[in-house]
Amino acid sequence: MPPKGKAGGGKKPSKGEDGDAGAAAGAKQSKGGTSVKVRHILCEKQSKILEAMERLKAGEKFNEVAAQYSEDKARQGGDLGWQIRGSMVGPFQEAAFALPVSTLQNPVYTDPPVKTKFGYHIIMVEGKK
Repeated sequence: MPPKGKAGGGKKPSKGEDGDAGAAAGAKQSKGGTSVKVRHILCEKQSKILEAMERLKAGEKFNEVAAQYSEDKARQGGDLGWQIRGSMVGPFQEAAFALPVSTLQNPVYTDPPVKTKFGYHIIMVEGKK
C-alpha cells in the first residue's frame, strides 16, 4: 500500500476511480464474472473423451477435435456461445468459470474431463464478462 502522503490531492479521485474499477474487474475475473464464452467437447463414453484429449495434447485445434468427437448440438467446433451463471449444470459451470480465457490455437482446457449427467466434457473458455 502506498504511503498516505504520496497519493496527491488533485489526482486522488481519478486514481481512486481507476483503482476501484481495476479492483472490481480483478474481483470479477477471480470470481469468473457473470458469463463465459465457452466451447466444449462432449462424449458419453470416457474412452472417447480421453481419445479427444490425446488429440488436443498432440496440438490439434480445439474446434477441429470438437467437430470430430463431440456428440451434441455444438459439433460445429464445440461453440456454446455466451453462457451465464445458472444456465449450466453444476460441475460444468464450476469448471468453466475457473478456467482462464484462451484461444483455439493455444487452448487451456479441463484436464481431466469434467463428468456431468450428460457425459464427459473437455471445456475451454474464449471470453469472460
